[in-house]
Parts: sequence; structure tokens; C-alpha cells
Amino acid sequence: MPHLGIRSLLYGVSWLAALGACATPQKPIPEGFTKQDQLRGSVTPERAWWDVVHYDLALRVLPETKSLEGFNTITFRTLGVSDRMQIDLQPPLKITKVLHGDAELPFEREGKVYWIEFAAPLEKGTEDRIQVFYAGKPVQSQRPPWSGGLSWRKDEKGNHFIATTCQGIGASIWWPNKDHGYDEPDRGMDIRVTVPEGLTAVSNGRLVGRSKGEPEGTASFHWRVTNPINNYGVNVNIGKYVSIPSKYEGEGGELDVEYWVLEHHQEKAKKQFREVPRTLEAFEHWFGKYPFYEDSYKIVVVPYLGMEHQSSVTYGNGFQNGYRGRDLSDTGVGMKFDFIVVHESAHEWWGNNISMKDAADMWIHESFANYAENLFVEYHFTEKEAQDYVIGCRALIRNDRPIIGTYGVNKSGSGDMYYKGGNMLHTMRHVLNDDAKWREVLRKLNREFWHRTVETKEFEEFLSRECGFEFGGMFEQYLRTTKIPVLAYSVTGRTLSVSWDNVVEGFAVPVVVRINGKPRRITVTERPAEIELTSELKSFELDRNFYMTVEKR
Repeated sequence: MPHLGIRSLLYGVSWLAALGACATPQKPIPEGFTKQDQLRGSVTPERAWWDVVHYDLALRVLPETKSLEGFNTITFRTLGVSDRMQIDLQPPLKITKVLHGDAELPFEREGKVYWIEFAAPLEKGTEDRIQVFYAGKPVQSQRPPWSGGLSWRKDEKGNHFIATTCQGIGASIWWPNKDHGYDEPDRGMDIRVTVPEGLTAVSNGRLVGRSKGEPEGTASFHWRVTNPINNYGVNVNIGKYVSIPSKYEGEGGELDVEYWVLEHHQEKAKKQFREVPRTLEAFEHWFGKYPFYEDSYKIVVVPYLGMEHQSSVTYGNGFQNGYRGRDLSDTGVGMKFDFIVVHESAHEWWGNNISMKDAADMWIHESFANYAENLFVEYHFTEKEAQDYVIGCRALIRNDRPIIGTYGVNKSGSGDMYYKGGNMLHTMRHVLNDDAKWREVLRKLNREFWHRTVETKEFEEFLSRECGFEFGGMFEQYLRTTKIPVLAYSVTGRTLSVSWDNVVEGFAVPVVVRINGKPRRITVTERPAEIELTSELKSFELDRNFYMTVEKR
């Protein structure tokens, strides 16, 4: 463990003052995790005293040696007084130099973290910058996008086809930054990429410059993002790309849309990407204005399945409908749309516009993106087919562990955040029983948390307040336990008694049941609901739109 140094000890009080505004003091490391996990996943004192304003990443990619070299200029605002900064960069990449103005700063490494020491404590309330130089051979992704790193591939014509992925593992697997979700650059990011001549580098935002690179035989591409962006949403893709430009007339006016595809994919792409304006239309209807008109929208073909990089959705679904040509719901509905276009585009609202502060709250990204698939179907097809799809996906739920992960250690929860999370939201809509209000609340969420990072608690409170229904018990049940509510019923004489089993304390929601085939909406609380029957009970069924089970007692 590196020492703190005299200056850091002297200014510890100011340190903690900054920390109080944006983090809690360091907690004990949870069982099963390491100090490295805590350094990666928590707002440490060395992170808390400064706020990222802008990143300017300049990067040279060398395919022949599968290596990177470059620097990141980090502009930041001081929230407190300190002389010690945490910068994240994962081995085998190494920081080679840090400049503060003309002065070279000392630094030391602790695993995946670098400690940068300033010559004197920086004052609170100022804007400053450092340049972090780095180089090396980054981790190669073995299973993108589920494993992070660089994919050094070749396309069908033998040309270099390279991509970055880093969800979960962190952006520091390929560039130096403040690698925590709570702090996004307020004024966006510039990404400057130099590649061998003949190749094109595609990144987030808009292409604002392209030129011959240095050294000779290279080409440079300058991309600019003007909005805040989460670190894992930053990407670089390299290949023999061509651009197919388009326009979309949406709620925010004219949106520039581009499809960056390999030269020999142009005809397939023009046909398949007709899905894009349909997707944007459906999601603007449900969620409100596309969040990044200033930075445009693009789809980029990559050598893996795809991911939700902000304003740069990556695509590798083979220009076909479904998920790699199959229907995840096993109902036939999943073949009516291109899963990657729809799901990854939904993340522009859920994950890129509204972003989690802590990886434990990844459900905010994935549950809503999964649920958006169902809403896309409803908008373009029928309500019944939408229900068929989301309910059909229940077969994929494992209930292996809670959807919310472990806070402070960069640990997301179960993969059930997709299908179980989507079914939770579908159930909440039917509990509310007011489709107009439900849609307006989804749109309000994107206005309220526009370009912000959030925690589950404030998200839950907003939904309950705006819907006018206390959803706390449902969130507790579906996000923090693996228990599925059981609607238990019994009959004594002519009295039908309905109660909850396998639920958290205070679980109380209305449900729609069919008693002898007739629908009825009942509210079941901690006390059983009792219904007087007019005839013998022949059947008792729960409406399929509620993700629960029924048992006779």
C-alpha cells in the first residue's frame, strides 16, 4: 500500500470536506472482494475532490504490434483541496508520463490504479488540467462484448477490423481516466485516433476533422462529443469503412443519422437499417426526444454482436432480424425486428441519457432497454404481440441472485436484470392500470434525469411519486430478492380468500384475476382479500401480465 505523503496528511480535512459533498467515507471491503475492487468501484478521496469537465483523448493504434500509444488531456474542476489524484489504467498498459502545465508530475502504480502527486495542493473552485501519457499492448478481448479489451480481427476481405469493448471491466482497460460511473465529463469529449492509411477510425459524436497523420503512412480522425458521456460508452472502431448518411425528422428537429459499414456490406446495410428510423420513432414516442441531437446518431458495423456506445451504436447481428437470427421469446414475435438495432438504440435513453452512478445499479440500463423491446413491438405491431414477447422471455429468467449488485466494488447484479427486469416493469404498468400516465412517466424520467447519473433510490422515489402509487415493495421484491410473489387462494364455504406468500414485508399491489372466467381487479395487502362468491369456484386465474405465480391452499 503506497504511503499518503506529508502534503496529503496536512490537507486531509479539506480532502474530507470535498468527500462529504460527493461520496461517503471509505467503508470496509465487502466479503469476497479486494482492495482493488474497492478502488475501482468506490468514490475514493482521491476521486472525490475533483470533477471531470472534459476528456481529450489522442490515440495511435498500431495493428501490426497490437499496441496503443497516446495521451489523455483531462480538464477538471476542483471541489476541494488536495494534491493527490487517482487515475485508472489497467495492466498491461502503463502510464509513461504525467504533465501539469510544463511540469512533470511523479506517480506510482498500485495494481490498476495510479496515484498522481501534484507539486502543491490545488485550491478549491478552480479549473485545471493534466496530460496523462500511456502506451502498451492492451488486453485482447476473448469474448466481446462480454469481455473487455481490444478485438484485433480481419474482415472477409483480409482488412484490419478492430474494435474496443469495456462494459463492466471499465474504460481504463484501454485508456486512462477516472473510471467510475458517477462522474461524466460535463463538456463532453474529443477523441483523436491515428490509424494506418487506408483504414478509417469511427468513434462517438461527430467527425470534425480527418487528415494525414504523423508519422507518414497514417491517417487521423477527430471525433467530438459535446454532451456528457459515460466512460464505457466511449469506443473506437477501425476498418475499411464507408459512410451512408441519412436524416430523421424527430421531436428535436432534423437528426443526422449515419451508417458506417464495410465497403462490401453497403447493400445489406441499406436494406436492414431501415429499422433505425422505425426504432427512433417508437422510442421518441415512449421516452421523449432522442437525447443527443447535437452529437448525431450512428450505427457502426463491428466484429462482434454489438453494444450501446453513446451516439455510436455498434452492430454485428448479421443484417438479420432476431438475436443472431433467433427469437429470444420463442413466440415468433422476436423475428419481427432486429434485436441489436432496437435493444442497443434503447440504451441511448437508458444508460447513456440516464446513467447509473454505481455498477450495482446496472438494472437501470438493462431492465429498461429490455422493456423497450416490448414497447417497440407494441408501437409498430399490436399490444398482444408485445405482451407475447415480454412474457415469452420469462423462460430465460434464472432467479439465481438479486438484480441489484454490490455497491462500491464495481459489481453488477444478476443477468436477470434483462428479462426479469423487463417483466417487473411490464407488471408495474399493469399494476398502475393507466397507460397514458405510464407513458408520460417514462418521458418524465428522461426529462428529470436528462444527461444525469442516478442511484436506484432516487429512481424508485421518482417513479412512485409520479405514478401516484408506492412501488417500494415491488422494487424490493424484484430487485433485491430472488423470490417470485405467490398469490395464494383458498375457499371456505362461499368465501374466496386471497393472500400473498413468498413476498417481502409490506408487499401490497392490485392484480387482475379471473374468477370463473370473469376478470376482476383486486388489491391484496398484508391482510387477505376476501370475496363472496355467488356460485361454486370452478377456476381462479391470474392475468398473464403480472409476473407472479398462483397456488391453491
